[in-house]
Amino acid sequence: MSPTNERKIVFGYGYRRAADQDTPAPVRRPVVVVGAGPVGLAAAIDLGQRGIPVVLIDDADRIGEGSRGICWSKRTLEICDRLGIGEKLVAQGVTWKLGKVFLGDDLVFSFDLLPEDGHKMPAFINLQQYYLEKALVDRVGQVDAIDLRWKNKLAGVEQHNDHVQLTIETPDGPYKMDVDWLIAADGARSTARDLLGLTFSGVTFEDKFLIADIKMAADLPTERRFWFDPSFHAGQSALMHRQPDNVWRIDLQLGPDADIAEEQKPERVTARLKKMLGEREFSLEWISIYRFNCRRLERFVHGRVVFVGDAAHQVSPFGARGANSGIQDAENLAWKLAAVIKGEAGLSLIDTYERERIQAADENIAHSTRSTDFIAPHTPAERQLRNAVLALAPKAEFARRMINSGRLSVATVHDTPLSTPDESVFAGSARLGAPAPDAPVRGRDGRESHLLENIAGEFTLLYVKDGAAPQAPEGIRLICIGEDLVDTTGAIAQRFDATPGAAYLLRPDQHLCARWRAYDHAKVKAARERALGA
Repeated sequence: MSPTNERKIVFGYGYRRAADQDTPAPVRRPVVVVGAGPVGLAAAIDLGQRGIPVVLIDDADRIGEGSRGICWSKRTLEICDRLGIGEKLVAQGVTWKLGKVFLGDDLVFSFDLLPEDGHKMPAFINLQQYYLEKALVDRVGQVDAIDLRWKNKLAGVEQHNDHVQLTIETPDGPYKMDVDWLIAADGARSTARDLLGLTFSGVTFEDKFLIADIKMAADLPTERRFWFDPSFHAGQSALMHRQPDNVWRIDLQLGPDADIAEEQKPERVTARLKKMLGEREFSLEWISIYRFNCRRLERFVHGRVVFVGDAAHQVSPFGARGANSGIQDAENLAWKLAAVIKGEAGLSLIDTYERERIQAADENIAHSTRSTDFIAPHTPAERQLRNAVLALAPKAEFARRMINSGRLSVATVHDTPLSTPDESVFAGSARLGAPAPDAPVRGRDGRESHLLENIAGEFTLLYVKDGAAPQAPEGIRLICIGEDLVDTTGAIAQRFDATPGAAYLLRPDQHLCARWRAYDHAKVKAARERALGA
C-alpha cells in the first residue's frame, strides 16, 4: 500500500555511532533484524527475551508515517502480551468485536467475532500503527539483548556458508558486519529482497481505493461498518472504523479508472466524505490512494536470510491480515531460531518456519483474493451474482455465509510435521497446530488471571490433576491444572476437552503440538523432540 498524501505523526530517535563502526574487521553478530516496523520490532523483542543478542537496524530515525495499519487481532495481542506490551495496547486502543454489513443504506446482517467470554484479549482493537510501534520501541529499550540502530541502511548482502556479510550505510559512512542470521523485516519495498534479486509472484489488483483518516467527534457505535453500493457512494463500497483520539478510518472504493492525482486532493476527498457524513464537522488527518497486491516470495528462507512480514508476502487490507500475519511470522521464527542458535535443534527447524508460514501466507492470500473479488467484481455477471447474494442475506443463512467484506484475521492452524498425531479423539476448540485457547484461571496465590499469560516462551505441559503431578522431561515446564492453576469457569475443560490425567504439550509460541488422555513420560519427551525438528 503506497501512501500518496499523508500527515506525519512522528516519534523521533537520534542516530548514534556503534562500536562496530570502529573495528578494523567486521564484528560477528548472532542475529541482525533489518526493519524497525511492527514485525521487526516484535522479532527482536522475542529473540531478546530468549537471551539471543540482536542488532536491529532501520534506515529512518523516526516512526509515524500516517496511521497505516489500525486493526490488531486477538492472536497478535496475545503475542504482544507475552512480549510485555499487550495490556498497554488494549488500554490505549479501541476495543471492538461487532461488524455490520449494509446493502445500500439497509443493514444486511451483523456478526460477533468473539461471542464467548473468558479470554484476556479482545477480538480486535483499533490503534494507529505509530502507537503500536512506539510501544514496541519503548519495550526494546527495556531488553538488554537488543541494540537498536537508527539511520543504519542495509546496502549490501553477501551470502557465505555459515554467515552473511552486511554492508551498512550510516551518516558516518559505511561499515560491514558478519551475522549468523539476517531477518528481513523491511517491508513491501524490501531492500534485502532486492539485494538478493528476489521477486514476488501473485496478482496486483487494478481497483483503486481511498483511505482517509479524519478527526471527528461523533457518537457512533464502536463497530466495523461495511457498505456495498451505499447511497453516498453509489456503485462502490465503503468501510468505516473508529480509532483513538476521535480519529475515524474511512475506506472508499474508487474503481480502476480513478485519477490518483485528482482523488488525493483534499477538497475532492472532503466532498466525498460530506456525502457520507452529512453535516458532521471533521478535519482531514491522513489521505492515501492505493492499489493492493496478493503475492508472495516463492520461498521465505534463502540460506541465512529469512524473510518475514510484508518483505515475504503482501495481501489486501481487507480482513486486517497484513501486519497481523507478519507479527505471527516473527513469533513463529523467533523460538525456532533461538533453539537453533542455542544448539537445541538443527537447521532443519528453520525450514519448518518456511513451511508453516507459507501455509499461512497462502491462506491469507486466498482469503484476500476472495474478498477482493466479492468487493470489486470483475464483470457485470459477477456483480449481478454478488448483488443477488446480498439481497438474499437478510432471509437466508447460506447467503450470509457467502458474503465477503473481508474475512477478518485469525491465527492459522498449521498442518505441520512438528505436531504429534492424536492417539485419541478430542473435542473442544483446541486444535493441533493452533494457538492454545485462553481461559480464566486462579493461581496458587489466589490471583485471578488467564491461562495464556501464565505460559511464557518455553515448552509447557498442561497436566490435568489426577493424583500426584508427574515430573516433566527436561526442557519442559509443567503446569498442573487443579493445583498450579485452577480452571475457575470450566473453560479449560470445555475448550481442551480436558479430562483427569490428560496432558497437553504447547510449543514456545503457545501452539498446541501434542496431547494425550493419560500422561506418558516417554511420549512427552518424544513429542518435544519432534517439535524441535527431530
